[in-house]
Amino acid sequence: HCLAAHAVCQREIDCDRGNGYSCKITLLRNYWKIKVKQEWLSGKYSNIPSQFSLPEKSMYPMDVDAWGEILEAELER
Repeated sequence: HCLAAHAVCQREIDCDRGNGYSCKITLLRNYWKIKVKQEWLSGKYSNIPSQFSLPEKSMYPMDVDAWGEILEAELER
């Protein structure tokens, strides 16, 4: 699971692991960020008619680099 999460949130996983957190704690700390970012990157929210159509858990505080990755993925679609 840690390797799969690393593919989505490399910076966050590396940071937590570098700070001595176990894989289990790292996954718990980053679960929603990983889930939401993976959904955005997969294109789940590419063709929504308005912000009101987004599910409740479609947003999560992410850094500018994470949103940059998401925007790049959208531009490539």
